[in-house]
Amino acid sequence: MGEHIRITSPVQSYLERLHAKYQTLRDGEVATYIPELAKADADWFGICMATVDGRLYEVGDTRQPFTIQSISKPLTYGLALEDRGISNVLNKISVEPTGDAFNSISLAPDSGCPLNPMINAGAIAAASLVAGHSADDRFNRLLSVFSLYAGRRLSLDEKVYDSERTTGHRNRAIGHLLRNFDILAGDPELALDLYFKQCSINIDCRDLSLIAATLANGGINPVSGERAVKAEVVKHILSVMTTCGMYDYAGEWVYWVGMPAKSGVGGGVMAVLPGQLGIGVFSPLLDARGNSTRGVAVCRELSADLNLHFLRVPPSARSTIRAHYTLGSVRSKRLRSDADRQRLDAAGNHVRVFELQGDLTFATAEQAVRRVVEASETAQCVILDFRRVSAIEDCIPALFLDLLQACRADDVQLLLASVQQHRQFLRFLEEHTNGDAEPSRLLLFSDLDQALEWCENRLLRQSGASTDPVRAVELRDHLICRGISESDLGRLQSMLERQTFAPGAFIVRKGDPANALYLLSSGEVSVVIDLPSGQRKRLSTLSPGMAFGELAVVNRGPRMADVRADTAVECYVLATSAFDRLAETAPHLKMQILENLLRNVSDMLSRANRELATLSE
Repeated sequence: MGEHIRITSPVQSYLERLHAKYQTLRDGEVATYIPELAKADADWFGICMATVDGRLYEVGDTRQPFTIQSISKPLTYGLALEDRGISNVLNKISVEPTGDAFNSISLAPDSGCPLNPMINAGAIAAASLVAGHSADDRFNRLLSVFSLYAGRRLSLDEKVYDSERTTGHRNRAIGHLLRNFDILAGDPELALDLYFKQCSINIDCRDLSLIAATLANGGINPVSGERAVKAEVVKHILSVMTTCGMYDYAGEWVYWVGMPAKSGVGGGVMAVLPGQLGIGVFSPLLDARGNSTRGVAVCRELSADLNLHFLRVPPSARSTIRAHYTLGSVRSKRLRSDADRQRLDAAGNHVRVFELQGDLTFATAEQAVRRVVEASETAQCVILDFRRVSAIEDCIPALFLDLLQACRADDVQLLLASVQQHRQFLRFLEEHTNGDAEPSRLLLFSDLDQALEWCENRLLRQSGASTDPVRAVELRDHLICRGISESDLGRLQSMLERQTFAPGAFIVRKGDPANALYLLSSGEVSVVIDLPSGQRKRLSTLSPGMAFGELAVVNRGPRMADVRADTAVECYVLATSAFDRLAETAPHLKMQILENLLRNVSDMLSRANRELATLSE
């Protein structure tokens, strides 16, 4: 197949389309009230998404440095809560939304407390509560914590810091007003200086998404595995981000986007979907409220397209992938010859199977499509089994259509099994693939077993083996006749009756007396049982050279399953009465037949045990 390149994830493709759509959005202005911020390029635009298990998707200017600005506020607030305790912090900073701009002077009239930690007054008060032996020690502690959130060592942008400090007259007035109410215990300049520095820390869009994902992950950075903030503090941080993080746009943000969020005048917006993912968007063009125009637009569309609103009815919290294995470990119910089994053993790792379960939301489906993308590096075929999928959200069909197209472009065959109960999902895929010139682009199977068999046949054809179901096998080539001499083969031949069956005919019915052993000469048969649901389940499919009804020669009880002719079938039939007479006329022949039957049963049990072990992992 040549050099194999990993296919593009549908999540990545979606973000690229989203980025292209809003790249042309030119509304808003770059912040100018801090002179250094005015130097930003209005065309800078990046989107990054990080999941709580450490997968990152990014597009655009995600590595372009910018200063964190007000996005620092929830992180400093968390540090203050850890250093001083919730009660002490609440005595200094309230948690009421204001509906005012970020630089408003919103203080409680009786106590002088800032109304929340997301406005500048509350953030300056929070900075004053960061513990440390000196000003440098407090900043180094704060910078270290911010670095844990981002998963790398961050640094101060000295030019922005100087610009903040030189022009921050309104903030300086707020600081002295806080000192007047004893919210600040000492010189306001100490708290103001730390506040100016925290806003001047350089990050990029990738950092922003990881900061958000760290909060989504209960305070642990999903890439580094290091804890940035105590788990019990995260809920308090996310609470004020939800109610106050977008200032006078907070109400509309919760209504339309529905994720705890924080914006900064440097152009960053971060959003947190607890337990699932973090989003970072960077674009310096700001609206009248000081929020990134593109950042708000992207987050609104992400939430709508991917059902990320945190107040939607949550799905059951179960792992999406119930089982994952290759064709080398688990096969279809079709029994193969020794030669074909060896071929499939050699090539089985080229087929990967993922059994899905639970509700497919964006977050759970992302795990599945990511695993398919990873598997595509070595796999020729990937099977997704939907039998245990309980519901599929409206945003998911488009994601799987992208996956289907990406697999097809990379010559990887994607097979979907047991999707018939999800009619809307199936209808969407069929409507969007009907015009394709490649009929194999959308391969649907009623169950996993059929999909496995299709992949087996493909691998066998590639190896040059025949998959013709009607080829005939002479008696001497039958598995039951291994090791039998020519004279004994003639003796056995004289004891056999040849019988033929039309396609669809039942050769054996459940409950029939077990009075014969059948040696399949040509055609195919399937052993099937009835399920309580009324459906029929295939236990095995046999091809020429195999036997069925073996228990007839061991225990003479009733048949336990039906055997149906899938094609025109011809069999050698050995009556149990004739087999019994061999004990007197040719005991060695009887022993050889029993030995071969035992070997076949042993092979089937070994395979069943191997599959059971794989599915139990």
